[in-house]
Amino acid sequence: MMTTNRREFIAAAATLLVARPILAQAEATPMRIRCTFADQDFTVALQDSATTRDFVSMLPLDLTISDFSTNEKIAHLPRRLDEGGLVDYTDEAPGDLCYFRGWGNLAFFHDSYNYRGDLIRLGRIEGEIDPLLIKGEFPLRIDKS
Repeated sequence: MMTTNRREFIAAAATLLVARPILAQAEATPMRIRCTFADQDFTVALQDSATTRDFVSMLPLDLTISDFSTNEKIAHLPRRLDEGGLVDYTDEAPGDLCYFRGWGNLAFFHDSYNYRGDLIRLGRIEGEIDPLLIKGEFPLRIDKS
Protein backbone atom coordinates (compact mmCIF):
# COMPACT_ATOMS: atom_id res chain seq x y z
CA MET A 1 0.00 0.00 0.00
CA MET A 2 1.38 3.37 -1.04
CA THR A 3 1.07 6.26 1.35
CA THR A 4 1.36 9.95 0.57
CA ASN A 5 2.56 12.35 3.17
CA ARG A 6 0.99 15.76 3.57
CA ARG A 7 3.83 17.60 1.82
CA GLU A 8 3.59 15.36 -1.29
CA PHE A 9 -0.19 15.79 -1.36
CA ILE A 10 0.05 19.60 -1.18
CA ALA A 11 2.74 19.66 -3.89
CA ALA A 12 0.58 17.52 -6.18
CA ALA A 13 -2.49 19.67 -5.56
CA ALA A 14 -0.52 22.85 -6.25
CA THR A 15 0.74 21.41 -9.54
CA LEU A 16 -2.83 20.71 -10.65
CA LEU A 17 -3.97 24.21 -9.72
CA VAL A 18 -1.14 25.80 -11.70
CA ALA A 19 -1.63 23.53 -14.72
CA ARG A 20 -5.38 24.13 -15.01
CA PRO A 21 -5.17 27.85 -16.00
CA ILE A 22 -2.44 27.05 -18.53
CA LEU A 23 -4.63 24.40 -20.16
CA ALA A 24 -7.65 26.71 -20.10
CA GLN A 25 -5.65 29.44 -21.85
CA ALA A 26 -4.48 27.03 -24.55
CA GLU A 27 -8.05 25.89 -25.19
CA ALA A 28 -9.39 29.46 -25.15
CA THR A 29 -7.24 30.70 -28.07
CA PRO A 30 -9.83 31.92 -30.57
CA MET A 31 -9.78 31.05 -34.23
CA ARG A 32 -9.13 34.07 -36.41
CA ILE A 33 -10.08 35.10 -39.91
CA ARG A 34 -8.50 37.72 -42.13
CA CYS A 35 -10.76 40.02 -44.15
CA THR A 36 -9.39 42.02 -47.08
CA PHE A 37 -11.02 44.69 -49.23
CA ALA A 38 -10.04 48.04 -50.78
CA ASP A 39 -6.35 47.60 -49.86
CA GLN A 40 -7.41 47.18 -46.22
CA ASP A 41 -7.17 44.10 -44.10
CA PHE A 42 -8.19 43.25 -40.58
CA THR A 43 -8.42 40.23 -38.34
CA VAL A 44 -11.51 38.99 -36.54
CA ALA A 45 -11.23 36.80 -33.43
CA LEU A 46 -14.10 34.32 -33.66
CA GLN A 47 -16.28 32.95 -30.89
CA ASP A 48 -16.77 29.20 -30.75
CA SER A 49 -20.31 28.23 -31.76
CA ALA A 50 -22.10 26.01 -34.25
CA THR A 51 -22.76 29.06 -36.43
CA THR A 52 -19.12 30.12 -36.42
CA ARG A 53 -17.88 26.61 -37.19
CA ASP A 54 -20.31 26.41 -40.14
CA PHE A 55 -19.07 29.79 -41.38
CA VAL A 56 -15.41 28.74 -41.12
CA SER A 57 -16.19 25.54 -43.06
CA MET A 58 -17.01 27.76 -46.08
CA LEU A 59 -13.63 29.54 -46.12
CA PRO A 60 -11.98 30.88 -48.14
CA LEU A 61 -14.75 33.12 -49.48
CA ASP A 62 -14.83 35.79 -52.15
CA LEU A 63 -17.82 38.06 -51.50
CA THR A 64 -18.86 41.68 -51.96
CA ILE A 65 -18.93 44.05 -49.00
CA SER A 66 -21.11 47.16 -49.10
CA ASP A 67 -22.50 49.87 -46.86
CA PHE A 68 -25.82 49.28 -45.15
CA SER A 69 -27.63 51.80 -42.99
CA THR A 70 -25.38 54.14 -41.01
CA ASN A 71 -23.64 51.64 -38.77
CA GLU A 72 -22.61 48.57 -40.73
CA LYS A 73 -21.25 46.93 -43.83
CA ILE A 74 -22.79 43.71 -45.08
CA ALA A 75 -21.73 40.78 -47.23
CA HIS A 76 -24.09 38.14 -48.60
CA LEU A 77 -23.07 34.52 -48.08
CA PRO A 78 -23.56 31.80 -50.71
CA ARG A 79 -25.83 29.87 -48.31
CA ARG A 80 -27.48 30.19 -44.91
CA LEU A 81 -25.56 29.17 -41.78
CA ASP A 82 -26.42 26.79 -38.96
CA GLU A 83 -28.19 28.95 -36.35
CA GLY A 84 -27.14 26.85 -33.35
CA GLY A 85 -24.94 29.70 -32.08
CA LEU A 86 -27.90 31.94 -31.23
CA VAL A 87 -27.51 33.35 -27.71
CA ASP A 88 -28.71 36.63 -26.25
CA TYR A 89 -26.05 39.22 -25.47
CA THR A 90 -25.99 42.76 -24.11
CA ASP A 91 -22.42 43.90 -24.83
CA GLU A 92 -22.91 45.05 -28.42
CA ALA A 93 -19.96 47.08 -29.71
CA PRO A 94 -18.51 48.51 -32.90
CA GLY A 95 -16.24 45.87 -34.40
CA ASP A 96 -18.70 43.00 -33.91
CA LEU A 97 -19.08 40.57 -36.79
CA CYS A 98 -22.56 39.03 -36.79
CA TYR A 99 -24.70 36.73 -38.86
CA PHE A 100 -28.09 38.28 -39.63
CA ARG A 101 -30.66 35.49 -39.52
CA GLY A 102 -33.25 37.43 -41.53
CA TRP A 103 -31.29 37.64 -44.77
CA GLY A 104 -28.51 35.14 -44.11
CA ASN A 105 -25.73 37.72 -44.46
CA LEU A 106 -22.70 38.92 -42.53
CA ALA A 107 -22.94 42.25 -40.70
CA PHE A 108 -19.71 44.10 -39.87
CA PHE A 109 -20.69 46.79 -37.34
CA HIS A 110 -18.63 50.00 -37.28
CA ASP A 111 -20.95 51.96 -34.99
CA SER A 112 -23.38 51.26 -32.16
CA TYR A 113 -26.21 48.79 -32.72
CA ASN A 114 -28.83 47.01 -30.63
CA TYR A 115 -29.16 43.24 -30.38
CA ARG A 116 -32.73 42.26 -31.34
CA GLY A 117 -32.67 38.46 -31.36
CA ASP A 118 -32.00 38.25 -35.09
CA LEU A 119 -28.20 38.44 -34.85
CA ILE A 120 -25.69 35.74 -34.02
CA ARG A 121 -22.35 37.21 -33.04
CA LEU A 122 -19.49 35.40 -34.75
CA GLY A 123 -16.64 37.45 -33.34
CA ARG A 124 -15.03 40.85 -32.98
CA ILE A 125 -12.45 42.77 -34.97
CA GLU A 126 -9.03 42.90 -33.36
CA GLY A 127 -7.72 46.44 -33.41
CA GLU A 128 -9.21 49.44 -35.12
CA ILE A 129 -12.46 49.42 -37.10
CA ASP A 130 -11.12 52.03 -39.56
CA PRO A 131 -11.27 49.70 -42.60
CA LEU A 132 -15.06 49.49 -42.16
CA LEU A 133 -15.36 53.28 -42.43
CA ILE A 134 -14.31 53.30 -46.10
CA LYS A 135 -17.50 53.98 -48.04
CA GLY A 136 -18.50 51.96 -51.08
CA GLU A 137 -18.86 48.48 -52.45
CA PHE A 138 -15.77 46.29 -52.82
CA PRO A 139 -14.69 42.70 -53.44
CA LEU A 140 -14.10 41.05 -50.06
CA ARG A 141 -11.79 38.10 -49.40
CA ILE A 142 -12.18 36.12 -46.16
CA ASP A 143 -9.54 33.51 -45.23
CA LYS A 144 -8.55 31.62 -42.13
CA SER A 145 -5.82 33.55 -40.39
